[in-house]
Amino acid sequence: MAIEGLTHLRSGKVRDLYEVDDDHLLLVASDRVSTYDVVHPTPIPDKGRVLTGLSAFWFDRLAHIVPNHLVSTSVSDLPAAAQTSSIELVGRSMLCRKVDIVPFECVVRGYLAGSGWRDYQQDRVVCGVVLPSGFREAGRLPEPIFTPATKAEDGEHDQNVDFEVMQDALGGGLAGRLRDLSLRLYRTAAEHAADHGIILADTKFEFGLLDGEVVLADEILTPDSSRYWPADRWEPGTNPPSFDKQFVRDYATSTGWDRNPPAPALPADVVAQTRAKYIEAYERLTGRSFDTWLSQR
Repeated sequence: MAIEGLTHLRSGKVRDLYEVDDDHLLLVASDRVSTYDVVHPTPIPDKGRVLTGLSAFWFDRLAHIVPNHLVSTSVSDLPAAAQTSSIELVGRSMLCRKVDIVPFECVVRGYLAGSGWRDYQQDRVVCGVVLPSGFREAGRLPEPIFTPATKAEDGEHDQNVDFEVMQDALGGGLAGRLRDLSLRLYRTAAEHAADHGIILADTKFEFGLLDGEVVLADEILTPDSSRYWPADRWEPGTNPPSFDKQFVRDYATSTGWDRNPPAPALPADVVAQTRAKYIEAYERLTGRSFDTWLSQR
């Protein structure tokens, strides 16, 4: 997507990044959906707006813990030339300060799922954290654990690493601060989600440095970066349904697709169910109407 007056820098699986000026970037969340790191040809309407709305909600709610890079989600705050694309940008754009991104995903797990569960099954160790025996899939951990990962290039998988790898790369002071901030952010968000009948099983944060200060960057606590489960559907030993693109994953798997490009197109019912699940996540977590979010942009 071309935006008048802005320089397109790159596109990921979901987001498009533009340079606004020497100090600011524009992140635009598209409706693209991917599974197994391959983008499907069929978009999920309003997905990008849900991701943007949830990020804005959480950035504001957690600002007392750590500052963030978000300046505005209003198209009216963009340069005048860029506002000619306002129809496409409304509700899905974040004007952000430029920061130096820390090259690690700061992952926190409160439950054993995904790659954490797979690692645990091998030797009861997740990113260097030794866990007791007897856990089942989706089991709740005694305390949340910090399990960093290296940031992969687009199309590649992040690689789980021990905390010591992060310490060696960043220095003990910065690595320790990011670990402590991540755990505090997770606990605060998980408590809020629990009050709304949702389990935050795990999530990942991205941090940057701005004038030497640690700030939250990228997106935060969306269904694309977090594993959310309805609390009334959670049971250890199962794979609980999630507030994300699970319908897309299930359909893609059912087709016999080999997980190599191209990804299969999605039928209308899968698109509708996935859109509804994203919007439900937004409305339950924020306590606000999704339509109200859009009308205020």
